[in-house]
Amino acid sequence: MASLIFSLLARLPLGLLQAFGVLAGWLTYAFSPTYRRRLRSNLEHALGPDEAARLWKQAVGEIGKQALELPWMLLRPQPDLVARVVRVSGWEHVEAAEAAGGGILFITPHLGCFEITAQYFSTHKPITVLYRAPKKAVLQPLINAGRSRGNMHIAPADVGGVRRLIKALRAREAVGMLPDQVPGSGEGAWLPFFGRPAYTMTLAARLSEVAGVTTLFAWAERLPGGAGFHLHLRPALTPLAGDTEARAAAINREMEAQIRENPAQYLWGYNRYKRPSGAPAAPARQAHQDPTRPDIP
Repeated sequence: MASLIFSLLARLPLGLLQAFGVLAGWLTYAFSPTYRRRLRSNLEHALGPDEAARLWKQAVGEIGKQALELPWMLLRPQPDLVARVVRVSGWEHVEAAEAAGGGILFITPHLGCFEITAQYFSTHKPITVLYRAPKKAVLQPLINAGRSRGNMHIAPADVGGVRRLIKALRAREAVGMLPDQVPGSGEGAWLPFFGRPAYTMTLAARLSEVAGVTTLFAWAERLPGGAGFHLHLRPALTPLAGDTEARAAAINREMEAQIRENPAQYLWGYNRYKRPSGAPAAPARQAHQDPTRPDIP
């Protein structure tokens, strides 16, 4: 049944699918009090009450678009996807990384259409993306089909998958990941994200330490009216340095800067600050928390 629904949705024009996504976003917001509270709380905490009041309605629709784009991204022919990237800013950073001769680590938050970033790059160079198995097993074949084609490969979030990512980087290929997902216990550290302790994946930081690797931050802005996407690429605003935990904290700050470029397109409804089962308790306050922003429970 899920395959049939995905197949039907993938046949729709992108603009119409995104319009349905806005409706789906509002239905979710209306019928899920938990989701509603989390979205508003995360927005207000990160951006302040005034900015949250200005953006929350747009964010509800954009999150719905993000969800309903998934069938289109997984089941449409790859040339169709790439053709919808109508503008690219910062490609010179990719060219410079390739000229340097090492691997490339692409870091993308859940901002805009994160699915299309690796799809686009895979038409230029092999890329391996980290993924977590979906909660609904019926979606696994669809994800395998959509993310394992051409020069695009997937690596599960386990020990074998990590080895695969390191091997790809050492082979001077590319790796893509979304480090703003909550990792499992023992796979992260409590670090600030918009000034609040969040259990943060350290894998991206570890991969950035692989010899010769260039780390680039990427996200695809969703253009209005189904007009396509604008792919943004840049190196870190401040070079990543220090031990793994320091690099992970720096990656959080870099993702914050990306999100501030277009905060309405971020996945604010995600439970970013949850404590994974078995993880230590979050610290009450961290010394390097932004002192200008009050903590919001």
